[in-house]
Formats: sequence, C-alpha cells, structure tokens
Amino acid sequence: MKKLRWETPERALPKHPYRDSAIVYGGMAAVLFGIVVGTGGSVVKGVIAAVAVFFAATGYSWWRWRERIREREGKTP
Repeated sequence: MKKLRWETPERALPKHPYRDSAIVYGGMAAVLFGIVVGTGGSVVKGVIAAVAVFFAATGYSWWRWRERIREREGKTP
C-alpha cells in the first residue's frame, strides 16, 4: 500500500515571535478572565486562572520557538 506524504512548506519565522506569542496569550487570558467574571465567578479565581493559563501557554510557546530557531540555525542541544 502506498502512503501519501504531503510536506508543508517551511514557513518564515515572524519578526518578533516571543513578543507576538505573549500578546496573543495575554489577550486569551483577558478573555478567560472576562468569561469567568461575566458568568458570576470569583474575581480572585479568575485572575489566578488567567495568570496560570498565560504563563503555561507563553512558556510552552517560547520553548517551541527556541527549539525551532535552534533547528533552523543548525544547533541542536
């Protein structure tokens, strides 16, 4: 059986990948906070959830960007 392999073209890196990621996840954290407070949830729990999601998502994204940049430069840890 023949398997189809579709390779996606390599996308260019954004000019500011770390900053852009932080802005996107900051916006998502703000939306999460708005949903929690808007549905009658605790403001404190909303802040804690939004901050936790922001740091987890941003940290993972920055780690992946760093790996991708190292890979493109030919440096593997």
